[in-house]
Amino acid sequence: MAIPPDSELEIFDYEEFGQGIRWLGQQLVDVNWIPDCVLGVVRGGLFVAAGIAYALDLKDVRHVNVEFYTDRGETLPEPVLVGQEPYLADLSGKRVLVADDVADTGATLHFVRKLLPADADVRVAVLYSKPASTYPPELAWRSTDKWIRFPWIQVPPLRVSEEGRSSV
Repeated sequence: MAIPPDSELEIFDYEEFGQGIRWLGQQLVDVNWIPDCVLGVVRGGLFVAAGIAYALDLKDVRHVNVEFYTDRGETLPEPVLVGQEPYLADLSGKRVLVADDVADTGATLHFVRKLLPADADVRVAVLYSKPASTYPPELAWRSTDKWIRFPWIQVPPLRVSEEGRSSV
């Protein structure tokens, strides 16, 4: 599926990223809820997790690699874990902030929550939340129903052309 023209996108840049991260961190400080661990959902959530961890001076930053979207508007039937399941049992009874770039359908966030110990105090922080999400995050900097063009995906990925591959 092709990316729509800029007029139909929510355009998000690095300056706004800094503002959004600072806002999310301040919200946590304001309610005196500082996580013991930040868990970033790969890939876009890694940026958010790292940003919040720096804003709050946290050292326990982890990630979980979940695939759900395969292209714009195209998903797998359900989210799947990519690679090895992370060790999260030591987060029992702890405050865990799940960080992602967007709460779109909510399926990925439901999936990640099931990976965490039931007694963990879990909150979710995202830069964007979609109105139709089935997992409304505790913190969302903005809300939109548009497709979001994040600064880390402004241009198509780099590829080696078939002509450029060496045959060994």
